[in-house]
Amino acid sequence: MPKVLVTGATGFAGSHLTKRLLSEGWDVRVLARPTSDTSRLELVGVEILTGDVTDEAVVRRAVKGINTVYHLAAVFRLAGLPDDAYWATNYHGTRNMLRASLDAGVRRFIHCSTVGVHGHIEKPPADENAPYNPGDVYQRSKCEAEREALRYYEEHGLPVTVIRPAGIYGPGDLRWLKLFRSIAGRRFVMLGSGDTFIHLVYISDLVDAFRLAADNPNAVGKVYIAAGERYVTLNELAGIIARVVGVPAPWLKVPVRPVRVLSGICEDVCRALRLEPPIFRRRVDFFVKNRAFDITRAKAELGYSPKVDMDEGVTRTASWYREQGLL
Repeated sequence: MPKVLVTGATGFAGSHLTKRLLSEGWDVRVLARPTSDTSRLELVGVEILTGDVTDEAVVRRAVKGINTVYHLAAVFRLAGLPDDAYWATNYHGTRNMLRASLDAGVRRFIHCSTVGVHGHIEKPPADENAPYNPGDVYQRSKCEAEREALRYYEEHGLPVTVIRPAGIYGPGDLRWLKLFRSIAGRRFVMLGSGDTFIHLVYISDLVDAFRLAADNPNAVGKVYIAAGERYVTLNELAGIIARVVGVPAPWLKVPVRPVRVLSGICEDVCRALRLEPPIFRRRVDFFVKNRAFDITRAKAELGYSPKVDMDEGVTRTASWYREQGLL
């Protein structure tokens, strides 16, 4: 098999993609930060290059001799992180990867973006043609990185395909753990009506989208949303989780506006003190911004077909949390 490169391979989505590639017999190289835990990758014989996408020299070594790049490395939302940290990795790091891949003659470049580039969806569901409307520094930096990737296709001919995942979940993920725990512990409070839409994608379905995009020559220059078969309201999601963990559905709801004001004050004060805020603006946004998407293009052009519905996905995720002693 030709050699492929995965950035972000020690993260949730990247680790699952790397496992899939290895199971299919690909020769895999990963670019991992010095602070990342690569012990599991070492056990399965992955070639590990230590470095960061912000280092141009390291990036050029990483793409040498590579057939396909799966670029998943990104700085996700972390409270207290300065804005320039997002731009350094998400935008400038992506630009380094694109430039080096073009010079190295990489045959396919799969760029992992996010549906967050669309921000709040005014008229759900949205498809790939919905306007860019990023709402925070993470989304803005990812939006500009996606635009840069598409520019490299349009202006330089680099064979890029962009995948925009919805909210990723499944065994191995910890970002949704707080929601599961609060519902299981009967401490969950809904901000607002709970009628806001949310759209998730199970991890194995997302990996399917990456692989389908890389293998399809007609996907070059295209953008695809990767999400589950259906979107639900926050009330429905909370009800599914409650049923799976064996507790009554949450019922307590409070108005959004005063919490939004409080979250802004709390975040600003904690940032100045370099503390992790207990509540912050983007957590409130979770309750008020619609995320609902149309996956028709990925189905029609890639043959993408989500296999894990939300009930099954939530059940598998909760089971993994329990096995790890987290829930």
